[in-house]
Amino acid sequence: MSFSLLRFVPEFLGARPGEKFTAREIATWILSNYPEECAEKMRRSKAVAIPIDTPDALIQQIVAEIGSQREALAKRSIKSTEGRPRRFYFSTLSDEAEVNASDPLPQSQTAGSDKTAPLGEHHLYPALGRFLREEMGIFSKRIDEKRARNSRGRGGNMWVFPDLVAIEDLGSRWHREVQDCIRESSQRRAKLWSFEVKVLVNSSNVREAYFQAVSNSSWSNSGYLVAAEISGSGTMRELRVLSGLHGIGVIKLDTGNLAESEILIPSLERADVDWETANRIAEENEDFVSYVKLVRQFYQTGELRQHDWDFAAN
Repeated sequence: MSFSLLRFVPEFLGARPGEKFTAREIATWILSNYPEECAEKMRRSKAVAIPIDTPDALIQQIVAEIGSQREALAKRSIKSTEGRPRRFYFSTLSDEAEVNASDPLPQSQTAGSDKTAPLGEHHLYPALGRFLREEMGIFSKRIDEKRARNSRGRGGNMWVFPDLVAIEDLGSRWHREVQDCIRESSQRRAKLWSFEVKVLVNSSNVREAYFQAVSNSSWSNSGYLVAAEISGSGTMRELRVLSGLHGIGVIKLDTGNLAESEILIPSLERADVDWETANRIAEENEDFVSYVKLVRQFYQTGELRQHDWDFAAN
């Protein structure tokens, strides 16, 4: 049997549908289960300028080849995530069906079953809040669209209220005299953030998710679309194009290890808050009013009290 990633990878992932593995994990399995084919691949490599002369070098080569054959593997129902590390998985679901399956009803278990339901969007808010506080020094607050005074019909409020808002003290490390000086002047001391959260972003919902973040974050200094998973290289290409046009950044949230979360695309920062838009949100949502009150308190005192904010570190 000859060495063939287009056969080995679907064999490994097809036996584990839905489970996600890195290219290195797949390569290690191939080396373990197809030693003769791998040995032949190493022998053939001696004819090239840089031969593969160790098992570790072979694994590195297989990892690179898996990455380069993503499009060919996609035709065999092998999908991949974006961000580091990229993971591969077998799925016959359409991208739209994957999005629908990724965000269940807000409950910890499926009704009538002892099987734990997949994490939904509402589970991601605390993880994002902790990431912002612990890794970026940003204090955040949840905005619940269900607390809106006016309903815009099914799904209407999703285009108005961000999932999380936050404040960053730009002068937290400044000398006390400089902090006091800035507080007495008209210079900006804080940066206001806005976040739209999704469990999964792929080709079927990338534009809707992004423009929802655009709509909900237009008032802030910095806006982000946050996803626990981004699937498909075409999705990242689209996000980069949209970000170049509209300035909303993208964060990949790693719920298993928050320190591994990363800003895939930085946002384009706006110098001024759009207070007219912020006022419209405040007129309709008490959570946002509470946020504005805390922002005002910060401008008055120069202090952020951890217990005033959601998801703060203990």
